[in-house]
Amino acid sequence: MIRALAVLLLCQLAGTILQQGTGLPIPGPVLGLVLLLAVLLRRGGPSVELRETSQGLLRYLGLLFVPAGVGVVAELNVFRQNLLAIVLAIAVSTVLGLLVSGVIMQWFMARAGEEPHA
Repeated sequence: MIRALAVLLLCQLAGTILQQGTGLPIPGPVLGLVLLLAVLLRRGGPSVELRETSQGLLRYLGLLFVPAGVGVVAELNVFRQNLLAIVLAIAVSTVLGLLVSGVIMQWFMARAGEEPHA
């Protein structure tokens, strides 16, 4: 378990260092996740220890949303003042995300030789 946690934290640290060093507009932990994915793809998947440790952390993932929920409640007046902008941003980003996902899926299907569905 200690080794698996060390792997996870080292990937996060490497991502943070990469982000700080390059100035990329992507959060360091996200870059660390991409690095972890690259390592896992190269190794053929996670070890049993890493899988069990990750699943254990995921069981308690909901607890990580408590501070965010408290922050939303604490800043409720700011949300009320910017409600229209927030709703528009969520709607537009959702539609754009769906469109981009669809285009990418169509591209992958065409590349694999499958017939895209209309």
